[in-house]
Amino acid sequence: MINRTTRAFFGALAIVSVGATSAPALAQDGNAEARLRKIEAEVRALQRSVFPGSNGRFFQPEISGTAPAQPTAAAPTSTAVTDILARLDALESQIQSLTAQTESNANSLNEMETRLSALEVTRTAPAPSIDAAPSASQGNLSAMTGGASTPPPPPPPPAATGPSAQRLAAVQAIAKPQTDDAADDEYSYGFRLWEAGYYPEAQQQLALFVEKYPNHWRATYGRNLLGRAYLDGGKPAEAAPWFLRNYQSDKQGARAPDSLLYLAEAMIASQDTSRACIALAEFADTYPAIASGRLSSQYEANRGKVTCN
Repeated sequence: MINRTTRAFFGALAIVSVGATSAPALAQDGNAEARLRKIEAEVRALQRSVFPGSNGRFFQPEISGTAPAQPTAAAPTSTAVTDILARLDALESQIQSLTAQTESNANSLNEMETRLSALEVTRTAPAPSIDAAPSASQGNLSAMTGGASTPPPPPPPPAATGPSAQRLAAVQAIAKPQTDDAADDEYSYGFRLWEAGYYPEAQQQLALFVEKYPNHWRATYGRNLLGRAYLDGGKPAEAAPWFLRNYQSDKQGARAPDSLLYLAEAMIASQDTSRACIALAEFADTYPAIASGRLSSQYEANRGKVTCN
């Protein structure tokens, strides 16, 4: 028979056993509650980051089953799709710009090819003669003379019959200078032939000089004198291109004013009053001091031969 003391002992033992078995359960419940609260807090933080409201507080996302929230001013202004669309718009704009630039370059290239073709045609076309009549729009010396800036070739050698023995002897009697300046010797010999009145021989000699020494300081004298050799020999049409060439080659050359004035004389001799007046006008405009000084007598004499507007 179990006594009261024994029953009390077993009762206490049972209480201890129950307490021992319920303690882990209570601890587990506490841990689960803490974990649940932590997860809920992290979800709320995630929701605030992903679905922020106008005041920065959490509100239910559209997937929660509630009515979708109205967009607010703080809604995202750029997404991956809008970025792609913006980049596509920029690419289309660049392509359009490149296309327009390509078309413009193509047009410019076509125009350039057209001009080059026209230039080639012009270069291969025969040069007009100074005797061609000037158009109404030609008001300067270059337009007036057309292709006259290309002088004719030197005259051909004398015919088989040749000059007379007397003429040959007279020409041979004119000594050619022999100095340390070969170019100047060639010019001086041509000058002596011209001065003696042997114009065909002077033409050949001076043509040789200007062709061989185009950059010599005497070149301006040689071209001018070659024109005079033709003019004095009764060939104004052959003289005019040399006068023009000398003037255009170096307008500040020593004999450039003379050539322009002699060009007017060649036009007068050719009975071309219009071109003579143009040459005289350019002479007065380009060399006013010389027109009233060194060449004033020759200038006034030429003006008296023609009536210019």
